Amino acid sequence: MSYLDNIRTFVRVYELGSMSAAGRDLRISPAVTSSRISQLEDHLSVRLFQRTTRSLTPTEQGQAFYQGACEVLESVGRAEAQVVNITENPKGSLFVAAPLGVGRRLIAPQVPAFLAAYPEVKVRLRLTDRKVDLTTEGLDLAFFLGQPEDSNLRIRKIADVERVLCASPDYIAKRGNPKSGDALIADNHECLSLRFPGATEFQWPLITANGAKKYRIAGRYESDDGDVLTDWALGGHGIAMKPIFEVSEYIAKGYLIPVAVQNPPESIQMACLFTHRKGQDPKTRLFMDFMIDRISAVVRSSSTTAIS
Repeated sequence: MSYLDNIRTFVRVYELGSMSAAGRDLRISPAVTSSRISQLEDHLSVRLFQRTTRSLTPTEQGQAFYQGACEVLESVGRAEAQVVNITENPKGSLFVAAPLGVGRRLIAPQVPAFLAAYPEVKVRLRLTDRKVDLTTEGLDLAFFLGQPEDSNLRIRKIADVERVLCASPDYIAKRGNPKSGDALIADNHECLSLRFPGATEFQWPLITANGAKKYRIAGRYESDDGDVLTDWALGGHGIAMKPIFEVSEYIAKGYLIPVAVQNPPESIQMACLFTHRKGQDPKTRLFMDFMIDRISAVVRSSSTTAIS
């Protein structure tokens, strides 16, 4: 397996552009990473990378070898998947990403049951509200809310998630309860924004009598962590737009109150994203099936009608 390990290491170094980053991803030391690349170069009698103290660049031979190396790994993966399917005994690590709210409330609580059912599988769960890149970050699949930008990936829809605009009783006592999107803007309400680096403006898509309309909201509070926005809303600092499953408990207890109910937010898609190659891995499919069966029921039960 040493030659195959060398090829796997080369592919990750090529994709991540760094020996140290590839080593961290593969959980091997920088020395081992460098040694594997050197062994591969010796075997091929070519230089695969041009190295300096500050950069690492694939050579022409390295660029050509990358495509063939990917094909080799994909072929091995398919062969292993066939064996796993026959034995019905999935093995290995699953690298999964999810938004913070989705991961904490829907995915993480189900992981122990999945691992109990498949004792030879390991799950590495990465929670972040930023957009992730499956290829460069070595992910098997990613749960997400919204629309994917990469058309080269495969998508499996889970549900349309209802959202709600909500604020605390303290905020409403001080600033009032806007009944519509127009009131939200006219009364200059403090809107809590989930925003990432590079964003220049923020709009909330609300449903009106004439269809969906985007309202350009404003406010002093911004974060790239959705749970921070929930905490700010609970603290009386503004109005948040949240997936209902994230705040249904707070609304049921009266800690948060729906606002602008004449113009509720558009629903947002929840889905899984995975690569064509990784989609052939049975443990990836098993994990998706396992999670979708469980979390779709939670999403369906958390509706505006049920909690208003």
